[in-house]
Amino acid sequence: MGQFQKASISNIVEDATFDFTMGDAETGISKLQAALAESPEAFEAWHALCEIFYSEKRYDEALDAAEKAHALRPDDLFVNTSLSRIWLEKGSKEKAEHFGAQARMASWKDQIQNPDGQQGQADLA
Repeated sequence: MGQFQKASISNIVEDATFDFTMGDAETGISKLQAALAESPEAFEAWHALCEIFYSEKRYDEALDAAEKAHALRPDDLFVNTSLSRIWLEKGSKEKAEHFGAQARMASWKDQIQNPDGQQGQADLA
């Protein structure tokens, strides 16, 4: 993905997130889905879509988006946390605990790689 595409995906994610926070989840979802149709490798868009669906209690759709994000970045702290929360809502304590453990390991890995407190994933959680 070129720098221009990455910048425009970031802008779309920001716009969609803004729509959601202003109470228009469907517009945010539509923007993210359109972006993903053209750039299916856009992790940030998959994760944003997952979070909007989760907030709307659309857990099956949230799970689908989270799994696509996870396939792109399996060690990401945030997507593992999202998967843990989704599986908890769907009633699978075992899967929720699995992804929770993955999130903790990602956090520890980040702390080891950034021991001086440089802002990494763990600091953003």
